[in-house]
Amino acid sequence: MQVPLSYLEGDQAPGAVSRETVEQMARGALEAADSDFAIASSGIAGPGGGSVSKPVGTVWLAWAWRRDGGTAAVAAREFLFSGDRESIRRQSVIAALEGLEGLLRDGRIKNI
Repeated sequence: MQVPLSYLEGDQAPGAVSRETVEQMARGALEAADSDFAIASSGIAGPGGGSVSKPVGTVWLAWAWRRDGGTAAVAAREFLFSGDRESIRRQSVIAALEGLEGLLRDGRIKNI
C-alpha cells in the first residue's frame, strides 16, 4: 500500500515490521479505499523469521482515519505477543479491533 522501497531495502531501512511501514500502509489503504478509517499490520508470527531486535511475536499495528475536514491522522503501536503462529495472529486481530474501538470511544474517529 504505497510503501516506499527505501522503507524495505538497505541497511538503514526500518523494514517491513516497523512503525514507518505500517503508518504508510494505513495511509495508503485509507486513500486507496476512499474510506473513513483503515487498519494496517505487519509482524513476525513465526515460527521462524525473528531476530534479536525483532523477535517472533513482534507486531506493529497502525490505524488511520479522516479528521474533520478530511485530513488523515495515523496512530501506531508495537506489540510483542507470545504463543504459536495462530495465537500471535489471533492476538494481533484482537489488538487491532480493540485499538479501533478505543479511537471510536475517545471520539477521534467521528465519521462512521
